[in-house]
Amino acid sequence: MINVIDTAIEGVKIIEPRIFGDSRGYFYESYSQRDFEEKVGRVNFVQDNQSFSHYGVLRGLHFQKPPYAQSKLVRVIQGKVVDVAVDIRKGSPTFGKYVAVELTGENHRQFFIPKGFAHGFVVLSETALFQYKCDEFYHPEAEGAIMWNDPDLAIEWPVKAEDIELSEKDKRHPLFRDFDSPFVY
Repeated sequence: MINVIDTAIEGVKIIEPRIFGDSRGYFYESYSQRDFEEKVGRVNFVQDNQSFSHYGVLRGLHFQKPPYAQSKLVRVIQGKVVDVAVDIRKGSPTFGKYVAVELTGENHRQFFIPKGFAHGFVVLSETALFQYKCDEFYHPEAEGAIMWNDPDLAIEWPVKAEDIELSEKDKRHPLFRDFDSPFVY
């Protein structure tokens, strides 16, 4: 069984699995379609992705445009990150707002991010192994993104700006105010 925690933005969920531990270590179900559908909703995950990053690496704020929009279920296998979901659905009462959650290999929390959100994370530990499920296949032509340090979003990243490491692509995303969202609430 899982414990699902609602966040300040409707549809964005924190999921805590039930951990069974003893002197040998621990065991838990990292995903149960039955439990997920019962507590969160029906989502047909079709692709799993994994990334390995070191301290200060920031990946985001990414999304895929319709008709290839993705919902994601993310978790950290090893290490620690702060994960962020930004509401980019025009007309939403929380448009431009974000939810941040700390995901670690120790807390085993997962973060569900529905379609219509930009997603990113920054690594707080020496290294982090990050894994996520998507309900749509990756389509490079549908890539979209917003600048990670957008002043209007004012995301409180817990790493100093000078310690952030970005891909070349993530250095060139548009600002939120210049962004025409393809998502409608």
